[in-house]
Amino acid sequence: MAESHDQRTELILSTLTDAFEPLMKADADAFRTKFRKMAADPFAFYRGSACLFYADMRGLDDRWADERTSRVWIHGDLHAENFGTYMNAEGVLTFDVNDFDEAYVGQFSWDLRRFVASLALMGWQKALPEEAVRALAGDYVRAYVDRVGVYVAEERDDAHALQLDSAQGHILGVLRTARSATRIALLDRLTELDGDERRFRRGGGTRELEDDERERVSQAFASYLATIPPDKRERREIFYDLKDVVGTSGFGIGSAGLSAYSLLIEGRDQAHENDVILTMKQGNVAAASRIVDDRAVRDYFEHEGHRTVLSQRALQQHTDPLLGYTELDGVGYVVADLSPYEADLDWSEITEPEEIAPVVADLGRATAKIHCISDSDSGEDLVGFSTEEAIAVVLDGAEDAFVSDITGFGIDYAERARRDHALFVDAFRGGRFDLVSAT
Repeated sequence: MAESHDQRTELILSTLTDAFEPLMKADADAFRTKFRKMAADPFAFYRGSACLFYADMRGLDDRWADERTSRVWIHGDLHAENFGTYMNAEGVLTFDVNDFDEAYVGQFSWDLRRFVASLALMGWQKALPEEAVRALAGDYVRAYVDRVGVYVAEERDDAHALQLDSAQGHILGVLRTARSATRIALLDRLTELDGDERRFRRGGGTRELEDDERERVSQAFASYLATIPPDKRERREIFYDLKDVVGTSGFGIGSAGLSAYSLLIEGRDQAHENDVILTMKQGNVAAASRIVDDRAVRDYFEHEGHRTVLSQRALQQHTDPLLGYTELDGVGYVVADLSPYEADLDWSEITEPEEIAPVVADLGRATAKIHCISDSDSGEDLVGFSTEEAIAVVLDGAEDAFVSDITGFGIDYAERARRDHALFVDAFRGGRFDLVSAT
């Protein structure tokens, strides 16, 4: 039976409240801002409501999920704006999936369904005809399927990365933009020289810490150092000398209500231009974890920071060598380099189907890469089989049906997301979210 508008509104209200209630209570103002940004348009709403997507996935009978393909490392919030650059541990600029806050172990098809729905939403906002959106979604899914087949036969897990010597078009442009950035420019923007010492600029989004909190953060930082894989740890201990720390207001709209800090460390030597900024951000509950009924997966992680870091190591080749995790006041945190070399794919100037097609094909191949490879430091024993072979088995002889299913789902779900956005806006304006009143 189809849901009425009232029933769907109640589901939106209950799902968002259940997912975010602790964070709403922690910082109602931050969540009010988050909800206003979600209200801006259907794509913004979709980005901020992964929990609603998974509430809908709970009731989906997915023919592509079997004992193995329902137990794959997934990104968890794969949408068209979650791709960009990073400097990998080998010092090579790479274009890949980013933002692993929602990563978990689940059905591989969830990532593709979520991406294609986001692509359909973006296509609607660019006023593309439905047939053009279907064709683009097909390009993405077919590129994914083809690349999975390549990984089945490929011995090198790190093959086919999108880098300066292999990328083309818009993605090459993003890599070049990232390459033009410098660490000293980042330092100059966020820090200043105070006599003979570099320290964070105060004011703006920073918060001075009281002595007790500073000491607890320093202890959490010391614990984090033990979580850096031995082969990625700097030999010179001076590298990790902690020079300054401030509280911050978070990193992005997805961090609403989450505690965060910025830490300044010495770097490879005592020259001021080599200092390194780390982020230390509270981990959040992964949306997919709310519907994955697998105790072995749930119990594998010490806390949400641990889960985020292990997931990123499983999904991203040659991860940030400073990536690690810690606990503060019994809560898990993710620690990572605040890199100047991160640049996101900007869709604003990619408007026509013939421009979009090669980009989404590359994104399909990038999606296959995260499903089929993992960093040597990841928790691979949690997924103890070849994921590319498992995926290839369920797709064998049914590739066209898979493309049709994922494409059709994405088109239909984008339409639902547009309706949900309107219901959300009405509920928010009407003060229906008790903890985050719009008035």
